Amino acid sequence: MVTKEQPVYLLTGPDSPSKDSAIHKIKEQFLPQHLQDFNFDRLYASDLRLKDLQERFLSFPVKAKKRVIIIKNAQKLTPDVKAYILKYIQRPAQHLVLILDLDTVAYKDAFVRDVARLTRTYVNEEPRLDTFVLIRQIESRKVGFALKVLRQLLDKGERPERILGGLRHAFENKTHNSLATRKQLRILLTCDIDIKTGRIKPEFALEKLVVDLCGLKDS
Repeated sequence: MVTKEQPVYLLTGPDSPSKDSAIHKIKEQFLPQHLQDFNFDRLYASDLRLKDLQERFLSFPVKAKKRVIIIKNAQKLTPDVKAYILKYIQRPAQHLVLILDLDTVAYKDAFVRDVARLTRTYVNEEPRLDTFVLIRQIESRKVGFALKVLRQLLDKGERPERILGGLRHAFENKTHNSLATRKQLRILLTCDIDIKTGRIKPEFALEKLVVDLCGLKDS
């Protein structure tokens, strides 16, 4: 949880709703809602030059006490930018909140080790992988995240039949029986038939299922 006011935050793990939630909480803590667009910068490590980062760090807030800068995929920063950030973390600016977002955690990397040591708050937002996580991705219509979670479940040895059974149980036990729910159940039935008849490989059938469920509109 993000509770204390800190100048630098470290987020780790794959992109996920839980990480999005942590970023949202940091923005809410430091930036008034109507000023967030003026005081929030999202930078990407692969495109970031040292000169550009230095200019962003020198920019002052617009009618607010803080600016918030997030650097995505921070493990891919160039060596000169990494060195600058490590020096900055030791004496951070009062007007700036820096978020370093790493999609992978490689503690053998000296930069990652030093950042984890120097940042006063360490936020680990890697989600617990199970069918409930997959269901939340589907219900949020986040097809990319849902497919990523599905692939991770399969890679760790979860059987396709168990994944399908968990999804079916969740949708069958919804408190309301809307048109959208009935459509979801028909899609699940089709996937079940595809797997049992061998018409489509189980992994492909589940991927198609996820895409179809995410594509449904509420009714």
